[in-house]
Amino acid sequence: MPEFGKRKLERFPLKLPARIFVDGEGGEEAACFDATTSDICAGGAFFYTDTPLPVGTEMYVDLVLPLDELKKIEGRRANIKVRGAVIRTGKRGMAISFDKKYRISPIPG
Repeated sequence: MPEFGKRKLERFPLKLPARIFVDGEGGEEAACFDATTSDICAGGAFFYTDTPLPVGTEMYVDLVLPLDELKKIEGRRANIKVRGAVIRTGKRGMAISFDKKYRISPIPG
């Protein structure tokens, strides 16, 4: 029997900048806004925002991962593009569950 209240994936308290894109009808972009993570794991993240989206809203998320903070390649950053959906909302933001398919690419700089 699964244990409720225990997370399956380790979360990291990283404040990462993100841009969230919500699709409208016909695949056109309906909304785009910036947010910041409060914590993140491979399966999702909580995003601070004044206007959380309704549960079930699907979106694309672009995250900027500063690799120097993770002691990887100093001075470089990576962009992570992932699809997700809102699974919970609150006064301070929303939790987004990520799709397992994502793309990581370096940001020239």
